[in-house]
Amino acid sequence: MIVAAADQPGGLAGLAVDLMDKLGGPGAALLVGIDNIFPPMPSELVLPLAGFAASQGTMSLFMALFWTTLGSVAGAMLTYWLGAWLGRDRVRSLIIRAPLMKASDFDRTEHWFRRHGTKAVFFGRMIPLFRSLISLPAGVERMPVWQFLSLTTLGSLIWNSGFVVAGYLLGANWQVVDEYAGIFQKVVIAVVALAIVAFVVVRVREKKRDKSKVD
Repeated sequence: MIVAAADQPGGLAGLAVDLMDKLGGPGAALLVGIDNIFPPMPSELVLPLAGFAASQGTMSLFMALFWTTLGSVAGAMLTYWLGAWLGRDRVRSLIIRAPLMKASDFDRTEHWFRRHGTKAVFFGRMIPLFRSLISLPAGVERMPVWQFLSLTTLGSLIWNSGFVVAGYLLGANWQVVDEYAGIFQKVVIAVVALAIVAFVVVRVREKKRDKSKVD
């Protein structure tokens, strides 16, 4: 057992412990992969726990890194293929129909991604929330699969290694990593929320100004 029954955590941590107890490395891969589709299952929780499992002999450190990185890449590829299946024209049409959105919003984003897509995919693997989103535009823009796979694997390996090794070295105190990662995640979410609020305020004012000109 990774954690004694009396010390079994609840919530998402409890689910992670249970799956890794039953499935080992593939369980860690499944959980990390889900993070790419369902952000409320943060990989920053699973990764140090996988390192702790390695320190307890449940699997080797190498296998912990292998399985967690495999999970990251597999989850990212699913989102990439979703974007490729939707395609540019369909996504652009959906964005145009969304409230407060304009065709120019998509066009600017597309132009930005074509210029900075490689950096966005690589560094996006290391940012909570963005990790779950960046694969979609990569698929929509049909970034070459080999390039996307290489950038995603390297970025995921670097990010995962820090958390897995930290959990391995901290042992039973692996939760410390999750606590600090949680602070970083909250900061990222707060910045994104503020950006969304600012966007909505500006766009509503633009609509009111345009309407007053027509009247």
